[in-house]
Amino acid sequence: MLIEKMAELKHRLIEYATLVEGMINKSIKGLLEKDENLLEDVIERDEPKANNYDREIDETCTALIAQFEPLAKDLRTVVTILKMNKDLERMADHAVNISESSLFLIARPLVKPLDDVRSMARTASMMLKDSIDAFVNENVALARDVCDRDEVVDTVGEKILDDMASFIREKRDGIRRSLHLMRIAHNLERVADISTNICEEVIYIVEGKDIKHHKTEEREADHGPTI
Repeated sequence: MLIEKMAELKHRLIEYATLVEGMINKSIKGLLEKDENLLEDVIERDEPKANNYDREIDETCTALIAQFEPLAKDLRTVVTILKMNKDLERMADHAVNISESSLFLIARPLVKPLDDVRSMARTASMMLKDSIDAFVNENVALARDVCDRDEVVDTVGEKILDDMASFIREKRDGIRRSLHLMRIAHNLERVADISTNICEEVIYIVEGKDIKHHKTEEREADHGPTI
């Protein structure tokens, strides 16, 4: 019975992740194609669906723990699903943020080409998809690969911030547009970060190894502790 309930729970989580992935993709597509309807759809239709999934999965996890009292790996899996559920809820919020800023931007001239945003979104969206696949299939190799890709998104995000800082210095009339584009880049970075968090949990479930602070440790090894 527990095995069946766990399978159902994972299935609902996959559905939720698919919805959130679609929200992120639609928010970027709406920006790139200047499609107001897509952006409003994310805000008005998809977010309420995401909220419903969040409540349902949270309640199911709580009931499953109370009814079956899972132990060891089963308990770690349920707890991880609870964390992932909140992660997906946060990513849905990021998709809404992107859509709101995109609605502002599509009504105005571009401050820069959107190639970097397109690249960030493509990588972040695939990281989300692969993080869920890694969890469902307990694929540690894929989880580690997703963690490695986080740096790619961060690098492009930093480039966008630098470009916008230069633009603001040169053209004061583009400050609000620049800030909204920076907001989009930041939200995409957060999607990538959260996908990485999910994969770190996958590695912990399968190997019992906590790598949550591996990036900080690597930076300190290379450059000394951050002050």
